[in-house]
Amino acid sequence: MFDALVLSKADEESAPFAAVMQLEDADLPEGDVVVAVEYSTVNYKDGLCYSANGGGLVRNYPHVGGIDFAGTVESSRDHRYAPGDRVVLTGWRVGEAWWGGYAQKACVKADWLVPLPDGVSSREAMAIGTAGLTSMLSVLALENHGLTPGSGPVLVTGASGGVGSVAVALLAALGYEVAAVTGRPESADYLAGLGATQIVAREEVDETVRRPLEGETWSGCIDPVGGDMLARVLGQLKYGASAAAVGLAGGAHLPGSVIPFLLRGINLLGIDSVMQPYENRVAAWTRLASDLPMDQLEAMVVPATLTDVPGLCADILRGQVRGRVVVDVNS
Repeated sequence: MFDALVLSKADEESAPFAAVMQLEDADLPEGDVVVAVEYSTVNYKDGLCYSANGGGLVRNYPHVGGIDFAGTVESSRDHRYAPGDRVVLTGWRVGEAWWGGYAQKACVKADWLVPLPDGVSSREAMAIGTAGLTSMLSVLALENHGLTPGSGPVLVTGASGGVGSVAVALLAALGYEVAAVTGRPESADYLAGLGATQIVAREEVDETVRRPLEGETWSGCIDPVGGDMLARVLGQLKYGASAAAVGLAGGAHLPGSVIPFLLRGINLLGIDSVMQPYENRVAAWTRLASDLPMDQLEAMVVPATLTDVPGLCADILRGQVRGRVVVDVNS
């Protein structure tokens, strides 16, 4: 028997409800590898999955959410993994279409796992999670398009959130000058502690302007917000600079102009962490292990248990979760 946070429905018409329940190994879905889960986390997608009607992501009930998890292989039918191996999983629609990490056991396809790098614990892996992986993929993409620490300030929007927090810490550790956008004035000290050298009030970049080009201010941008803010930032990028688009917390629309692309040669880089190939995941996790300061990571952590998850899922949809939630599924 093992504990799991199960989403259930009384009938087809009713709203889903979440409760910690005991399940048997036979309840697990078919897969190649059974993992003894140690830690999971709470992402925006998790908030959607545990909202009314599963946020449009969950189609079958009962369901176990949690799009990230880390732990130790318990059993494996795949030659790449053996009992005792330390692994991490993010993406692949686990926690949405497939049972995820809000349980003490998970059974998944071997192709979805990545070996945990030496020096990174399961807890640290979940403090990183999808948010941190996405941040690292964004940094790699920006670097591949010419960004260097001497290029000038890099803007991070939604900086108090999971992706933003890790991006600020990661960029600062790599020697970049980081400008952090936040709508929470009380987060200024937190962001400065992560390495931000400039705090930008959200209203300064969230207002739509008619001018397609403004002063060349930012040498790059990591943007989890989208919407009006991304459109505004595109007109503030330096010549040849790039913005990594990683989220849509501010909306899926992009009310911008092609002028910044045509007159300044800027690049808009789409970052997907869900279906990234294995080799790219390994490269990103390797860089995270070497480049992300673990003391900075610890400063972001909000500890939680399975019983805390439903409330935190509601909070993250309201923009009320700062940093990275780490869920100890065994406490």
